[in-house]
Amino acid sequence: MLEILYQDEWLVAVNKPAGWLVHRSWLDRHESVFVMQTVRDQIGQHVFTVHRLDRPTSGVLLMGLSSEVARLLCGQFEQHQMQKTYHAVVRGWLEGEETLDYALTEELDKIADKFSNPEKAPQPAVTHWRALAKAELPVPVSRYDTSRYTLMELKPQTGRKHQLRRHMTHLRHPIIGDSAHGDLRQNRSAAQHFGMKRLMLHASELRLDHPVTGEPLVLRAGLDSVWQEMMTTFGWQDALPDLPRVEFAASSLQDSVTE
Repeated sequence: MLEILYQDEWLVAVNKPAGWLVHRSWLDRHESVFVMQTVRDQIGQHVFTVHRLDRPTSGVLLMGLSSEVARLLCGQFEQHQMQKTYHAVVRGWLEGEETLDYALTEELDKIADKFSNPEKAPQPAVTHWRALAKAELPVPVSRYDTSRYTLMELKPQTGRKHQLRRHMTHLRHPIIGDSAHGDLRQNRSAAQHFGMKRLMLHASELRLDHPVTGEPLVLRAGLDSVWQEMMTTFGWQDALPDLPRVEFAASSLQDSVTE
């Protein structure tokens, strides 16, 4: 059973657990658990994809209950009419808030994107970031005597592939658990000492106007046990007061940093 954040006759939103694929993919032929099929079985009707979250990312996932509503919601995403808020744990200390405007070259998958243009020019990418809390723990990592972490609020204005991961790496503060763009030594240390064995990126909130009624909607996804334990260890229990705590059944994690 998935946590349903909102449901009416037109759309449904769930709190996607980390490690779950949104839908079936021939790239992951051996997987048997998917968000869309689980939600379909849970509510007893078909759902239609509107956007996606990467497999290791948890948080708000919105789906339409008809192809027409899904089309309207997709239009809102494409026109950047929805406000998305993520939270992440990154390496090192950051302070203040800024807007990062840094174009990204397209990341191509060797199989899925084999017919895409590898010479495509970098695409505009904008992320608003704000540092919320810092922690320093007496755990040596790499050439440092301690481990430093920052809790970040990230608001992407554009939607490029792995935008938040790549933007934080550009700032030299990669997201903990990012196996593709992050710091391998820091990832291993965070997994070993603090239980952060996956990508520490959570889609916390989605704000939009209802595609049928026009009603403003604010969808929030709570934090799972990995986040809760980390927040307690780092003394950040009060840093995100608007996000509830939730429990998920265990699932396999493809993006594990210990592999």
